[in-house]
Amino acid sequence: MVLASRIMMNQRRTTVSAPSGALATLEAEANRRGVPLATVLREAVEEKARSLRATRRPRTGIARSSDGRSAAEVTAEPIAEDPL
Repeated sequence: MVLASRIMMNQRRTTVSAPSGALATLEAEANRRGVPLATVLREAVEEKARSLRATRRPRTGIARSSDGRSAAEVTAEPIAEDPL
């Protein structure tokens, strides 16, 4: 039971609004795999967070970005930290 309580400490509950078709697709995947919808949603959120962290790493350089912002402006933006 200690393991379960440690796992829950790193999670947060929230309400998700999504198009019915997208949720139906995820529900079908959950049913196919025999897991709760919450598991598939958690995996999708974790995958998106990993993708955002990977693409939002601070970069430094001497040139401007493609949208005209300086490296200082880009690196000043908040970046999600990797979970512990």
